[in-house]
Amino acid sequence: MVVVSQLSNDAQDMSQTQQGKRKKKVVKRWREEWADTYKWAYVDVKDGTPRIFCSVCREFGRKHRRNPYGNEGSRNMQMSALEEHNNSLLHKEALRLQSASKDKIMADKPVYVKAVMSKTAGSILEATLKRDPHEVEFIQAVQEVVQALERVIGKNAHYVNIMERLLEPERMIIFRVPWVDDRGETHVNRGFRVQFNQSMGPCRGGIRFHPSMNLSITKFLGFQQTLKNALSPYKLGGAAGGSDFDPKGKTDNEIMRFCQSFMCEMYHYLGPDKDLPSEEMGVGTREMGYLFGQYRRLVGHFQGTFTGPRIFWSGSSLRPEATGYGLVFFSQLMLADMNKELKGLRCVVSGSGKIALHVLEKLIAYGALPITVSDSRGYLVDEDGFDYMKVQFLRDIKAQHRSLRDYSKTYARSKYYDEAKPWIERCDLAFACATQNEIDQSDAMNLVNSGCRILIEGSNMPCTPDAVQVLRKANILVAPAMAAGAGGVVAGELELNHECSLMNWSPEDFESKLQEAMKQTYQRAIKAATDFGYQKESPEALVHGAVISGFLTIAQAMTDQGCV
Repeated sequence: MVVVSQLSNDAQDMSQTQQGKRKKKVVKRWREEWADTYKWAYVDVKDGTPRIFCSVCREFGRKHRRNPYGNEGSRNMQMSALEEHNNSLLHKEALRLQSASKDKIMADKPVYVKAVMSKTAGSILEATLKRDPHEVEFIQAVQEVVQALERVIGKNAHYVNIMERLLEPERMIIFRVPWVDDRGETHVNRGFRVQFNQSMGPCRGGIRFHPSMNLSITKFLGFQQTLKNALSPYKLGGAAGGSDFDPKGKTDNEIMRFCQSFMCEMYHYLGPDKDLPSEEMGVGTREMGYLFGQYRRLVGHFQGTFTGPRIFWSGSSLRPEATGYGLVFFSQLMLADMNKELKGLRCVVSGSGKIALHVLEKLIAYGALPITVSDSRGYLVDEDGFDYMKVQFLRDIKAQHRSLRDYSKTYARSKYYDEAKPWIERCDLAFACATQNEIDQSDAMNLVNSGCRILIEGSNMPCTPDAVQVLRKANILVAPAMAAGAGGVVAGELELNHECSLMNWSPEDFESKLQEAMKQTYQRAIKAATDFGYQKESPEALVHGAVISGFLTIAQAMTDQGCV
């Protein structure tokens, strides 16, 4: 802005000199105040220019690229730039790691995000942050696994190299999915498939259709599926995929056209010795049937490599129920070690999809009292508890795409709460069956205050890092989805098993097979935890044991196969 003044030339020169001195003095003063005020900042000279650095990550500027002083050096621009720097993902993660290390949550010695990598557990996370700084969900999943493996890596530095290779997927496929709705209008969605690791065998992983789907979520799901498959009794690789397509509100014909367009690209990468897709959020029997029909037409022959459509097995009649039932079986194993049983225990359940409703069904069968379900808009609580008739009514509501609020119109003692979560309800057990990061710090505190003693993870990574810390400090036992959610993996393998295809299995036979597989998974996780010094009663035991057992299995296969 130009200011026109009537001052003489001498007065103008004097004014400019004073402004220059005052500006320089202000900048210097604020630099000194920043160094004192921000404990994570310090002033240093870079290429002859004084700059404000992050004292954890040793970088400067907006997202570590821009001079924090701004172009003019004004106070507002300087403060704004520093705040943007402090709010950047890398800086926040560095501070969180620094704080966690001081609380002895991650390691006995501090773990810093350093400019120079060293062969430590911290360097693994640092490399992930540098390579994929915007993939928040994937970084969170890696962070949880690195925490669990810290003792393993401390005993054998060779595992650092294995982990670095494991964290980079073997292949990532991103493609467009054009389709036409019933009005003749064209739409374009994005499709994903990440084949994470095949060292144990062909990939197995779900397909998710949800508007939030992106590469970060796909990678985190594939990474967790890889460890989950390695922990299960079956030798499989891990994968995940899907699209940001929302099947809600779409007609059958629209969903069919989308699935056919999706499979026109995906079929190149699928096969019995490559990749075996399965159901996930937004993908059920209908969607899997459409996907397989297009796959069969494109490849020209019938291959039973898809799970879900009922044409693929003759006797395994509990395929849709397997994951939900497996969660209840896993909780039984935990309670048995505590000399307790499910009968009479109050249980809160989040979600209202196929996993949550099958959890309700099996809890009722064992005499427990499930009292809640939820959706994206709130949660429903029935103090009398659900029974089989009520569960069927919930299924009808979901099938008709109605709100859970309609349940309260039929059952007067129930209540639906808008914009709320069920974790505030008094309970003994909690089953998180909705989506990732559904339990934050305040939700975890509500769980502690509600009397919950065991949390069963039905969805992948349902707890934020802050929530995990709250639960551990309160000694709440957590059954990780990596172990407790293995029922779907077991059922998928039983479907494709030759024995299963030749005989008619009763639900009881299939359920006994599922129970035995869940017992093996539980025992493997506990053994791995105790082998590395975690007490069986520790809230970290199952979580860390599941990761350790799965990782060591994969690490052995990757070592035997060489650097590929």
